[in-house]
Amino acid sequence: MCTATPPGRSRHSACGCPMSDSPLVLVDGSSYLFRAFHALPPLTTSGGQPTGAIHGVINMLKNLRERYQPEQFVVVFDAPGKTFRDDLYVEYKANRPPMPDELRSQIEPLHALIRAQGLPLIAITGVEADDVIGTMAREASEAGKTVVISTGDKDLAQLVNDKVSLINTMTDTVMDTDGVVAKFGVPPERIIDYLALVGDKVDNIPGVPGCGPKTAVKWLTEYGNLDAVIAASGDVKGKIGERLRDALDTLPLSRELATIKLDVEHGLTEDELSPNAPDVEALRELYTELEMKTALKNLGGAQDVGEQAASGSGSIVADTADSPVATRYSVITTAADLAAWVKKLKMVPVFAFDTETTSLDYMAAELVGVSVAVAPGLAAYIPVAHRYEGAPAQLERDTVLDALRPLLEDPARCIVGQNLKYDISVLARHGLDVRSRLHDTMLQSYVLDAAGSRHDMDTLASKHLGHTCVKFEDIAGKGKSQLTFDQIELEPAAHYAAEDADITLRLHQALWPQLEAEPALKAIYERIELPLVPVLSKVERNGVQLDSDMLGEQSAELERAMADAEQKAHDAAGKVFNLSSPKQIQQIFFEEQGMPVIRKTPKGQPSTAEDVLEQLADDYDLPRLILEHRSLSKLKSTYTDKLPLQVSEATGRVHTSYHQAVAATGRLSSTDPNLQNIPVRTPEGRRIREAFVPAEGNCLLAADYSQIELRIMAHLSEDAGLLNAFANKLDVHRATASEVFDTPLEDVSSDQRRSAKAVNFGLIYGMSAFGLARQLGIGRGEAQETIDRYFDRYPGVKRYMDETRAQAHDVGYVQTVFGRRLYLHEIHSRNAQMRAYAERTAINAPMQGTAADIIKKAMIDVQAWLDRGDVDARMIMQVHDELVFDVAASDVERLSAEVSDRMARVAELSVPLEVDTGVGHSWEQAH
Repeated sequence: MCTATPPGRSRHSACGCPMSDSPLVLVDGSSYLFRAFHALPPLTTSGGQPTGAIHGVINMLKNLRERYQPEQFVVVFDAPGKTFRDDLYVEYKANRPPMPDELRSQIEPLHALIRAQGLPLIAITGVEADDVIGTMAREASEAGKTVVISTGDKDLAQLVNDKVSLINTMTDTVMDTDGVVAKFGVPPERIIDYLALVGDKVDNIPGVPGCGPKTAVKWLTEYGNLDAVIAASGDVKGKIGERLRDALDTLPLSRELATIKLDVEHGLTEDELSPNAPDVEALRELYTELEMKTALKNLGGAQDVGEQAASGSGSIVADTADSPVATRYSVITTAADLAAWVKKLKMVPVFAFDTETTSLDYMAAELVGVSVAVAPGLAAYIPVAHRYEGAPAQLERDTVLDALRPLLEDPARCIVGQNLKYDISVLARHGLDVRSRLHDTMLQSYVLDAAGSRHDMDTLASKHLGHTCVKFEDIAGKGKSQLTFDQIELEPAAHYAAEDADITLRLHQALWPQLEAEPALKAIYERIELPLVPVLSKVERNGVQLDSDMLGEQSAELERAMADAEQKAHDAAGKVFNLSSPKQIQQIFFEEQGMPVIRKTPKGQPSTAEDVLEQLADDYDLPRLILEHRSLSKLKSTYTDKLPLQVSEATGRVHTSYHQAVAATGRLSSTDPNLQNIPVRTPEGRRIREAFVPAEGNCLLAADYSQIELRIMAHLSEDAGLLNAFANKLDVHRATASEVFDTPLEDVSSDQRRSAKAVNFGLIYGMSAFGLARQLGIGRGEAQETIDRYFDRYPGVKRYMDETRAQAHDVGYVQTVFGRRLYLHEIHSRNAQMRAYAERTAINAPMQGTAADIIKKAMIDVQAWLDRGDVDARMIMQVHDELVFDVAASDVERLSAEVSDRMARVAELSVPLEVDTGVGHSWEQAH
């Protein structure tokens, strides 16, 4: 008689006995193999046999079996050789590179391992693994069985029905019928049509060129199926309609290639779908040969390969009680200790988290380990990929990430990190999407006082905790011989990594109460800076495409222009000289040609700095030619030569790094490459933007705030004249010229408008009468009169400036419209120049800072809309007051309207925000 129901079982209604509802699990072994190979480090045995993919696949199979505990479990691989699809289309998969030798050599031992574990394995010549899986799924579902297909292949979504679902073990996501619709926009029965339209560059399925997922969904939603789309092709307008009609002859072929075969003769009986008992001796031999120490130990053979190192599972790598905070740092290398630490993490309201990797480049970095801290001094390091000779056994990367995934992907949980954007990007490339609530100590420090200090961990630890951190150079060395983190021995690496997490948690406990005490700053942190972190991570990973050939041509042109400028400079000097030598330039300028000395260096020599050359260039050709040569040289070395070298091999795109905690005003900056400083005032500089191009079939759309800082000035100053100009959509520079020069609006000359524009922008940046005189080429007295007339016509601006200076002197800071504080540490300096600079900053910072807040809020809002998937578009750049998008041609109008509206509504000022948009096949065209 049955007295209990085991887990995973239900009862027969007639007798009450257990009835199996365990699914048939079909594993796409080829998908596992490739994903493990590319996701995991290139591990090898001491004899040079690659094993990284083997480790990954075996671990994923283990996790899958533990999750479903299936009675029937089959692993399906592609068989070597051609398939029937190659006969249909000779170019099928022609774009795929040959399998790397280091992957090919792992297939045979992997198959042997799977069979030794007692798991059914099948590979059938002439068809693909997808076809075998499709056939077996159809047979089982028609017999009333539940089927789970474990794969990362989107093509298999066509098999999903009420009995068949997909699981992606890399992302731990399960996809049923509703999930297919949510991911692709069409139900499973339309996936074949969808794939036929979109095509597949990897498999070389033609599809419709330029037809992206959004367009395919749009057509299938409107017309119903592929045959109806073909029938209605004459009604589809625009370039995409032409491409659809051009593809009519190949669409049936695309559909056939995308269709999974459901009648493969696989020969497996019902009994052969179930695993057998493992062959222990075969496993022992294979584990020993492949040096799989942990697996061998679990099999009872650890003594054959040596015990774990002293710094192994759960050992203490730091245990001190003589510091202000006693530390207990552990290194975790067993599943039991990992489970214990995960339990600790679940018990605390917030824990610190940090990654250790092989590179600072988030697009190339491989995860070496993660560290966590649950209380001051209580932290652990979990290594996954230390690869030095003699390194102890470590947990598999997937095992660790899968254990942490429920915490890091849970919006109800909270983690704290130092520069979490980097960690988010690295984890995203390893298949983990951080969705927990965030705290970031770098941003906490930055919001509290952007200009008070640097915001790196070492500086903050010293400033707020009185603690000196172990430096990376202390454990890795310096210069060319510096080790990457995976090469560092586990004990010093673990201490360094655990300290990172520990100090991060302690900094959070020191900084967060300070923010909570300042509601306005807390709001800046919680509503602007933190939500921007995942947005910037996504924008960075999206990257932007470059036309490297065009940049190569520009480099050659710049080389010729530099040679021409150099020759002209030699002619003007009457001799050959080094244009980069200050000493030679001094001799020619001041001794041979008698140019006036504008300024001297601290050593008493005549200065040849750039601003000096600019002043001399007003009257002499030679300084102008030297400046021209320097400008061309900088463009060539910084952009046209360097940008192609920064293209990612993995994506074919350039991925900059945006920095939130650098500019005191709140502005973002970027490096590698610096997109903010690409010149726009010279034809040569603007041409560089021509090399920034969209993905094939797409366009670039640029959305730029119009005169945003002047609008903020109008809002802050409440000056009636400026408010009226913007409210009535006047040309504000022409309106200013009309006021300042007492000229009817329609009679304002171009020179007057140019002068007014210089005053409008100059005053924002604290320009003096001397600076305005130089810019306009007028006398200093005339420039001062122009400024005086401006203030007479715009008294609100004068009042704002005077009051802002006074506030800065009184409280030491100014504020943006949203409450961001901009501290002015030199406002009371005894040095008159430094004090004057602080006063000019006080005028400008609220406008720059408010503009920075507005563009950040816009990025957050726009990205949230993009995440809904209504358009086929990606945000790829933020530069000053501009956002740039890579968008399918069919979605340009929708994107332009939506982005313009959202950017304009993201803040309410006394004057309307206006957004200019442009579209083109390069950034220059769009801008």
